[in-house]
Amino acid sequence: MHFFGLHWIDGLIIVAYVVAVLSIGKLLAHGVKGQGDFFLGGRSLGKWFQFFLSFGSMADPGQATTTSSSVYRQGAGGAWLALITLFLTPYYWFLNVWFRRVRLTTTADLFEDRFGRRFLSSLYASTTLIMIIVTIAGGNVVALKTLQPLMVKEPAAYTPEERRMVDNYGEFIRLRADRAANVLPTESMARYDLLKNYYDRGELQPYVTYLQPAPFYLASSLLVAVFIVLGGLKASAMVDAVQAVLVILISVILIPFGLARLGGVGTLHQKVPEVMFNLFGGGAMSEYTWYSIGALLLVQFLGISGSQANMTIAGSAKNELAARLGAVTGGFSKRFVTIAWAYCGLIALALFGPGLSDPDQVWGLLTKSLLPVGLVGVMIIGILGGKLALLGAQSVVMAGLVVKNIYEPIFPGKSEKHYMVVARLTVPVSLALGIAIGLYLNSVIALLKFAIVFLVIWGVPITLLFVWRRVTEMAVRVQVFTMLLLIVVMPWTVPQIPALARSAALTVMTRERVVTSEAAATAADVAAGRSAAVGTTLTRTQRLEPVSVFFEEGVVRADPQDPASPKTGRGLFRAEVWLISLLGVDVAGFNSAQLMTTRYLVDALLPILILLVVSWLTPPTDPARVARFYARMKTPVAATLEDDAREVAASYADPTRLDHTKLFPGSNWEWTKWNRQDALGFAGCCALVGLILIIFKAVLVIGS
Repeated sequence: MHFFGLHWIDGLIIVAYVVAVLSIGKLLAHGVKGQGDFFLGGRSLGKWFQFFLSFGSMADPGQATTTSSSVYRQGAGGAWLALITLFLTPYYWFLNVWFRRVRLTTTADLFEDRFGRRFLSSLYASTTLIMIIVTIAGGNVVALKTLQPLMVKEPAAYTPEERRMVDNYGEFIRLRADRAANVLPTESMARYDLLKNYYDRGELQPYVTYLQPAPFYLASSLLVAVFIVLGGLKASAMVDAVQAVLVILISVILIPFGLARLGGVGTLHQKVPEVMFNLFGGGAMSEYTWYSIGALLLVQFLGISGSQANMTIAGSAKNELAARLGAVTGGFSKRFVTIAWAYCGLIALALFGPGLSDPDQVWGLLTKSLLPVGLVGVMIIGILGGKLALLGAQSVVMAGLVVKNIYEPIFPGKSEKHYMVVARLTVPVSLALGIAIGLYLNSVIALLKFAIVFLVIWGVPITLLFVWRRVTEMAVRVQVFTMLLLIVVMPWTVPQIPALARSAALTVMTRERVVTSEAAATAADVAAGRSAAVGTTLTRTQRLEPVSVFFEEGVVRADPQDPASPKTGRGLFRAEVWLISLLGVDVAGFNSAQLMTTRYLVDALLPILILLVVSWLTPPTDPARVARFYARMKTPVAATLEDDAREVAASYADPTRLDHTKLFPGSNWEWTKWNRQDALGFAGCCALVGLILIIFKAVLVIGS
């Protein structure tokens, strides 16, 4: 018996999971007495809860979808979108200590504490709300696109319009394959252009699904709202604990079924071009080369400290060691499952070929194609649970920022109960806004890339706040407003203005190229008559279609049925590439990797330049306030809250008492000397980074 495309056993598993989640929220509701419990778990979470929170925030199942989707498009190099933070894991060994030692509730508090003014604190809170809402929207879109292929109509139930859509999809895939190898006849090319406009809009699909965006977003967000309003951060951590087991399970379960369907690892290598197993790029169209990966690493390194989740997770830790171990163990655990996600993307490429209209649905299509009844239900609760954990944690973060940094400064002196009511009301509001953005911006990869660059706006000044006394409030203001214009205002505004979105100067495409490469012939090449035997050297010729220079989701015709209608950009506007084009650079000659590198280098280097120059041109912050801030930052967290308060008071009384730990005495730089724990932890993290890269490479070459 099936309901909306699901077997009743899978449906029963989903119902049982929903009941369990609501029970967790109800059970933990009794322990939430005030804001400290709701936002930070009473600063009492030990190593295990820290691990679950870190792993849950880093490795939600939505990243399985984005990683497998990226690998399906780009080859193994596409995994860098998730794997790049591997190189940041040794940095977590120190970063989480900083966020624990600052002893604040929200990251926004950091600016008021450091500069003595509320403006930047409120600005951080206000702008970070955008980031959180986009993250919530991303969680919605990822879950939807993963689950949609699992709830599909039988072809016999298609309406005439639905049948026409599926048939058009098949025709487009055939024409695209022909175009890549040869020049299409005029009539076929016209038909291809027409279908491509529908394809680029996401209006061609190989199936029809019962699961529609608005009802799914509403139902699942309501579930999140209920359990978080009841239990706060501890409820999110408890769901993360359950979710950690599910993530590991669903990350590996598809691989044996997929290899069995293909006939083994050797067949995988026969069906997938060898270039797609390359860690640094998957062909001429790949965005992931050594230089684009380097730019991505730089922007991630600078932006990682801009997330409020750092303060929420590290600030809730019982002590510094718990904060450190939670961050690095959660981080490294994510890297291992990322390898599994990437491998699933390669399996999907072998099973479905390169023609899927929406690669964001790869994970769901694999589940539908490979898993038996029962395991489909497990996969669904794994994906759904990841959405609940991600959205739950993000809504708690948003509630903290709204209450502590926006509402309380405007309405001070209210009771604890009053502020808790506001915090709980913020949760459903944030989820509702996430639904609205998810309905507007439907690309998982576009949302993820936006999240990466957005963090740089605050990540750069926060990093400098921790290590440089000379940074000034005015410098942070100038930098933040400049980067907000470049990263948020222009990318979201330009596509909404028809005169700009349809401008000939902005709808420019890269130049089409024809590339040749040598590779071993596959069984498919022999069957098609392109080679006499498997394994012989074959020269392949491929026509690379132009891609949009300035718009993230491409350029389409305003009216897909009219080839003469004006072209219009879709998705976010790449303002950084446009800025470089104003300098006379021929950006139309760039490839995909160069476009991405340009964007990330501008986002990384421009804020550093602004902060350094403006800080030196403006008066320094009150020296006494700055001295108290760094005295506290040098004071290790004590075993109990009472002992910790006494240690901080001693540092306030003598701000120079720990200056002997400075790496550069007498300078404005606040780097401190490493102790034994610092050195051993960093060395161990670096060793694990190398081990994971070796394992990833070994996995890719098995069977080749």
